[in-house]
This record gives sequence, C-alpha cells and structure tokens, in this order.
Amino acid sequence: MAIHRYADNLYLIDLDQPLRGFHHFISSWVFMNGDRAIIVDPGPRSSIHHLRAALRELPIKTVDYILLTHIHMDHAGGAGLLLQDYPEAVFICHPAGIRHMIDPRHLWESSKKVLGPLPDIYGSIEAIPEDRIDYRENLSWKGGDIEVFETPGHATHHLSFTIGDLFFAGEIAGVTYPLDQGLYLRPATPPLYDYTTHSASLKRISGLRLSSYLFGHYGMSLDPAGIIAESRRQLDRWMNIITVHIERRGDADQEDIFRDILKIDPAMAQYRRLPGDVQDREHDFSINAIRGIRMSLERQAV
Repeated sequence: MAIHRYADNLYLIDLDQPLRGFHHFISSWVFMNGDRAIIVDPGPRSSIHHLRAALRELPIKTVDYILLTHIHMDHAGGAGLLLQDYPEAVFICHPAGIRHMIDPRHLWESSKKVLGPLPDIYGSIEAIPEDRIDYRENLSWKGGDIEVFETPGHATHHLSFTIGDLFFAGEIAGVTYPLDQGLYLRPATPPLYDYTTHSASLKRISGLRLSSYLFGHYGMSLDPAGIIAESRRQLDRWMNIITVHIERRGDADQEDIFRDILKIDPAMAQYRRLPGDVQDREHDFSINAIRGIRMSLERQAV
C-alpha cells in the first residue's frame, strides 16, 4: 500500500493487483477536510484492504461520499465493503448503474464473459444497500461543493466529478502512465463503444475551468485542457487509422492496426519507454480499445 500526497488534502492510493504489469494502474483518490473525506473509485475487492489501511493511516474518521465514476469492477467492485468501516457513507453512481450495484449478479456474470480471468483476480462485486446509493447532480460538502457530470464514452454509465477546479475524470480521456518525460496516453474504448457519444462528452468538459486532471488510471496532470484536447485528437487518429484498415486494405487485423498506431499516434510514442510488464498490459488493453472502435465503425456501416 502506497499513499501519494498531491496537495494538503488530496491523496492517491495505489491499488496494485497481483498481476504482471498491474502496478501504477488502479488507484483510488481521497479528498479530505480535516478527518472527513470523499473517496473516488474505491477499486476492486482484491485491494480494498490497501484502501482501508490508507484511510486509517491518514487518518480518516468519517467518509461522507464515495463517488463512482463507473461500475466496472476495477473501479467499484469492492466499494460496498467500505460500509463496514464507514456506515454513514453515501455512494454516488450513474442512474443506469445503481441497480447493478444493488444487485451485482448480472454485472458479475457479464464481467466474467468479457474480462476472462480478471474477475476472479479482482474478486466478487460487493452489493451496496439501496438506501446508501443515489444520483445527484450537485452535492454540498464542507470541503467544497461537488459537481457531477454525465460523461458517457468509456461506458454508458460514466460520471466525472469536480471539487472546485479539480477534475476527477475516471476514464473519459483515457489512460496514462507516469513517466519522467513526455506523455503516454491511450484511449479507453472497449467493445460497445460509441464514438459520437464519447466525442460529445469530451467537448462538453473542454469548456470547464480546471487546474488539475485526475486520472482513474493513473496519476494527475496540471494541464487539463491539454489532456482533453489531446484525447480528442487521439480518438480521431485511431478512428482514421482503423477506418483505413477496414475500407482501403480490406482487413481489420488488430495487431497490424496497433503497429500503425505506434507509428502515427504521438500520444502513444512513449509506449517503448514503459516498463516491459506495463508494455504487455498496455498492448492487451490497446487491442481491446481497437476492437471497441472497430466494432463501433462496423455498426455504423450496417
């Protein structure tokens, strides 16, 4: 368990998984006011003990809100377990995700079909009692008002949050990895992805006045406008590259597409500087992102 302090009241908690390359990937954000806190994306069951230990160390006595950017297992699977320590907490979730967190049986089964062995490593999804989960557009809190934005794209049930000029982004602008120089950025566009919806969400948040962009995966940028603008450009690049493969070359070989992306997309230029195990992880997630865009294009063509 590692706690990274970004400001007097802002912390990132590492939620490393027992998987090769799954370090500096999953994390939870903690925003404090005295001994009270808000948590963004508590992560899967498999690492909830890391988060609990961090909350005790900070130390936090009361958790007022637990904000779920979306209900994928790596962001929300272990969330309900925190009620054992913080029974007063209220979960904020997209309306389309609430029923799945109250009764996660369908979410668990669909996750197993889509994610292969990952669900067994992340652990089962903990149900949240109906009276502890809600959706609100604005929340008043002593540490600063919280504004809730519906930002579908990575998922139809995706939310982003602001506290002051901090932007808790989930995966709306993709995934990054901390490097001493340069930016590595990859889109998070899994199957069932819809480009038009995603593009509209990015355009919507591009008008916000922000100081910091807080990734779900992983870390923080002090250039929110730059991250959002680059994510929009990157999506267009990937769409164009995949379209060329489908329309001009008559194929959609995902490994060939990935090789072209590494040649053409400057936001992926740092891929070779990632640690070897992280490269393997990012290769697999990139192939899944390519598959999501390709399926989106094929649906449009029907």
